[in-house]
Formats: sequence, C-alpha cells, structure tokens
Amino acid sequence: MLQMAVFPNMSKRRAGEIVDRIFRFYDSKDVRLIMPAQEARQYHKEKYGLPCVERVHVDMALSIGGDGTLLGVCRRFGEQSVPICGINIGTLGFLADIETEELEGRLGKLLQGDYRVESRMRLSCYVRNEQGMKFLSSAINDVVITKNGVARMLRLGLSINTTHLMDCQADGIIVSTPAGSTAYSLSAGGPILNPNIQALLVTPICAHTFQMRPIAVADTDVIRIQIARGRQDNIVTFDGQESVRLMPGDEVIVKKSESAAKIVKFEDKDYYQILRRKLWKNLD
Repeated sequence: MLQMAVFPNMSKRRAGEIVDRIFRFYDSKDVRLIMPAQEARQYHKEKYGLPCVERVHVDMALSIGGDGTLLGVCRRFGEQSVPICGINIGTLGFLADIETEELEGRLGKLLQGDYRVESRMRLSCYVRNEQGMKFLSSAINDVVITKNGVARMLRLGLSINTTHLMDCQADGIIVSTPAGSTAYSLSAGGPILNPNIQALLVTPICAHTFQMRPIAVADTDVIRIQIARGRQDNIVTFDGQESVRLMPGDEVIVKKSESAAKIVKFEDKDYYQILRRKLWKNLD
C-alpha cells in the first residue's frame, strides 16, 4: 500500500476543496493518506491526523499551496529522500507541478508510477566567528543576507573559495540555487538558470557600486560573505521561511549540500514551456 502525506497550506482559500478532492480520488484505491494533526482537524479528517508525520514512513508527500508551501514541506522532511509533489493554488508555482484543473489525472499518474523524481540542489549555510564555525540551516531556493530593521546599507565582503573578490555596500546578497533563480534573485535582477545547470548564483540586492553584478559560479565553489564590524544589524534567511540574526564580524559560508531535495515532475511538462506560461503568458 502506498502511503502519502498531505500538507495543505491552511491560509489558502481553496486548500480545503483540494484536500476533499484528493481524499475522494484515493478513497477506494490502495493508498493510505495521512496528515499533520492540526491540518487534519482543520479539514475534518481527524482519523487521518498524526502528531509527527515526518517520523513515520512516507512514500510521497503532497503539498497544497504554492512553491513556498512545497519548500516548507521539504524543510519538514529535512534530508530524508521523500519525493514531494506540489499542487499549485499559489501564484507562479515553478516547483509545484500540478494545476487544479488537472488534479485527478495527475493523482492517477502518481498511482501508476507515471512520473519522474528530479533532484534539486540544497544549500548548506554556516557561520564562523570567534566561537568557531556552526551550521545554521539549509535552503532549496536561496540563502539571503539582509539588514534587520533600519534602512541603511550593509558593508559586506565577498569571497569565492580563498579569493577575496570585493568589499561593497548593498542592501544584501542572495546566494541561490538554479531552482531559486526564479525567486528573490530574479526580482533583484539576477538571470534565470535552468535547474539542471550545476551552478550557484550570487546576486547583490541594490548594490551601491557598478562593479558588483550577479555572478554564476561552479556548484563546487564555496561562497563566503563577511559582515563588516561596526554598527549594523543583519539577518540571514533561508527560503524566506527561517532567519537567524548575524553579528558584526561574522563570516557566512554557503556551499552545496551533500543531499538534494526530491521533487515530482511529469514527462509532458517542459521547463521552458513552464517559463513561458508562468512569466510571459501575457506577451502574445
């Protein structure tokens, strides 16, 4: 029996409708559905609720929301190799591959095994200071260093591996994966990278210099961002969902993780067709 975990975004108006459609579709099939206890109560599925879904065996997880919801589900499972299938009721939805009008057809394909699982790079982030080096968190889209509160520019140093590239003033720096190139980095003027490209993308946020431009580096490179000493209050954020405060003098280290996220995709969806439909559908 296939065991699927269902993770609806309770803030989305249509989430309850999608939950009901999923349960109706799999009702008479060889599938066991489970949900986190709080979400199960919200949608009157109490008998399917578990207090810690992440601690039981799951063959696949269904994310109901946008890409942010899918990223959150990936974070809940940590480095477990659980395939995540996204059902998009958000805005763009680059990672969430199922649209609501095709839901039942795609749920059937999941049951038949008619899909592929793609690996998406993760980033690991560390901080080094006088107390030593400590792991902070991981990200699938991006690691972002920005100011916390007061609207003043940050003074940052950027190094790749052992080479110091520059010192600069900016509102922040984004380190993203190719999958994350269509997220915050795109808004900051970064390029779009196909998720199959093995690279990391470093994008400045409103840099106060013409010399600092987005740069794509090898996925084996280690990116080091030095927080200047002095009066500045900074944070580092992971996929826009978790943040840690930084101290002056801290060095943030970002590199490719050893583990990857597993995202369900379907054979009839081409990346460039998705780009055209999501970003440029109104240009015809």
